Amino acid sequence: MRGWVIFRRAKVGQLLASVDNRGAGHYVGCALLQAQGADLISRVSGRRIDWRRGRRLGPDERLVVWPKSHQKSPYMTPQEWAALPEQLTVRVIRLRVVQTGFRTRQLMLVTTLLDATEYPAAQIAAAYLRRWRVEMCLDDLKTTLGLDALRCQTPAMVRRELLTLLIAHNLIRAVMAQAAADHAVPLERISFKGSLDTLRIYCAASALTPRASRRRLLWSHMLHTIAADLLPLRPDRWEPRAVKRRPKSYPPLSRPRHLYSDIRHGSRYLPPSKT
Repeated sequence: MRGWVIFRRAKVGQLLASVDNRGAGHYVGCALLQAQGADLISRVSGRRIDWRRGRRLGPDERLVVWPKSHQKSPYMTPQEWAALPEQLTVRVIRLRVVQTGFRTRQLMLVTTLLDATEYPAAQIAAAYLRRWRVEMCLDDLKTTLGLDALRCQTPAMVRRELLTLLIAHNLIRAVMAQAAADHAVPLERISFKGSLDTLRIYCAASALTPRASRRRLLWSHMLHTIAADLLPLRPDRWEPRAVKRRPKSYPPLSRPRHLYSDIRHGSRYLPPSKT
């Protein structure tokens, strides 16, 4: 999954929501997002774009029309497929990414932000190149807040578990935003894990403080501490999809513990009988 950014209609350069998925650069993905009032920036294969057609906006920009396919998408119902428009007008941008120490790459972007004056190509390219921030937010949810595995057993409890952790995530992000605004520091450089640890410590201290003036002072100190915990500036840092820790080689515990028998050599176990 890599390669697209969802925009809500907003001021130039104001990124409100983004998702990383190269597979969305097609007709169905664009149509579904537009139906929800969102816009898309995505990578698209150059072989799907005919630069001889459409309306030219610039040397590397063009408005093209994507027709609806005659064959229904396999993951949509007939009613959902019939509700899609017969054609979509999209804007195609071709750009070159020059990064020191790396080979120059050519990217082909497609977007539903059609106004070249309100949404210049340079800012669309910059927004696309920031898409990896979404992966960092997902890592905060899964690794820092422990959302990599859901532990509840019923659908109702799973929904409550998800909502609880999402509320906690939004709370921490709100505190980080306030600290960045009060102390004029870049929000993206504030550590999520550091903010979580600081919030826990100061909340425990605030709970033991009966005076409201003292609690306000603690809150002010907490924001200052969060704003001072800045991550190093790492422009264009490469984040491989890899983990540092290797998984254990033990078999999964798929039966009750008392059904397993220990083998004293090799720290191994006999699997339980299926009878």
